[in-house]
Amino acid sequence: MTITPRERVLMAIDHEVPDRVPILLGVSNATGIKMKPYQAIKEMLGIEAPDNYLYDWPELGTAAVDEETMLRLHSDVRGVLDLEPAQVMDRNRNRPPHDDYIDSWGSGASEIKPGQWFPMVHPLAGATTIEEMEAHAWPDMDDPTRVAHVAEQAQRLADENQYAIVATPWLLFPLERAFAMQGMDTFLMNMALYPEFAEALLWKLQNVCKQLMGRFLEALGPNVDIIKIGDDLGTQESLLMSPDMYRNVLKPIHADWIEFIKARTDAKLLFHTDGDVFPLIDEFVEMGIDILNPIQTSAGQMSDLEALRDRYGTKMVFCGAIDTQRILPNGTPAEIRAEVRRVIDILGPGGGYMVSSVHTVMDDVPAENVLAMVDAVEEYGSTSTKSW
Repeated sequence: MTITPRERVLMAIDHEVPDRVPILLGVSNATGIKMKPYQAIKEMLGIEAPDNYLYDWPELGTAAVDEETMLRLHSDVRGVLDLEPAQVMDRNRNRPPHDDYIDSWGSGASEIKPGQWFPMVHPLAGATTIEEMEAHAWPDMDDPTRVAHVAEQAQRLADENQYAIVATPWLLFPLERAFAMQGMDTFLMNMALYPEFAEALLWKLQNVCKQLMGRFLEALGPNVDIIKIGDDLGTQESLLMSPDMYRNVLKPIHADWIEFIKARTDAKLLFHTDGDVFPLIDEFVEMGIDILNPIQTSAGQMSDLEALRDRYGTKMVFCGAIDTQRILPNGTPAEIRAEVRRVIDILGPGGGYMVSSVHTVMDDVPAENVLAMVDAVEEYGSTSTKSW
């Protein structure tokens, strides 16, 4: 029986076995493709499509993948995004060349070499008091141009009823937004030196983010299958903070965030967090996270896919696990196919797994390797070739 890509995703996230393991690719800055490999893929395939950027944000560098390429990538999902306010987008389009990109929060990116941008503008970098925080010019989350397009896009995808709809609002995550406002090292230091200020800033960001998320979810209505949120909590070898600090400071914020979203939608919640976050997965399950991404297999205990499956395989869905640190950029197509097969054989049985790269496909990944990854899913991810 032929099923649609949307049905395939819905089965997998309900821990049922679809006709093949779904592919989640090309719909957010955590599951997307940077412009350089995207251009190379189009050239290899002879696809003529414009070089558009996700969120209409060139400095982010992530491609808005055209439909013909999405079809060739066998992606089972399509995305609905928010935008910065129209006046902010106009200001940045018309600023002098090479000037800093500044978003509606007052944070932004600087050009470190031609065409490459890095987050270096932190408007609260020197703040350590609640008074300084409150004096900041906080963004207007009620600006209708942020979500004016959302209802129409989501309704169109719902009417087509072909692909799972993944809603990916940009950086509505309290910890990562705190990093943007202060710089990562500065904010982490402030969590230790000025805990009252740091916690107040996180809750301030939470409440501002809720304003936009509420409007975003209202515009989506029932036309969404997965909501992507997240906060990067891990490094290659450990957590960014102690488990106790997470439980005492961030977990109540994340739990509040998840409760807020789940009260407004029946969509599954995908939580993106890089690094070795194995010690926190019990907390994620308790808070109601449905899908964990990106399963960074190069980071500590997250490399033990058997342990992840055995301990959490019935409690949440895994999304990702195809290594972008070594395998995708440096492997041969044959090595990539072997890795995809290995991961599917571990995480695929019984449903509950969606293939994706570990974070966005970066500039160092050859086009043929991206195609090898998705073609391997077609070859090895089909239940017709398995005994599941």
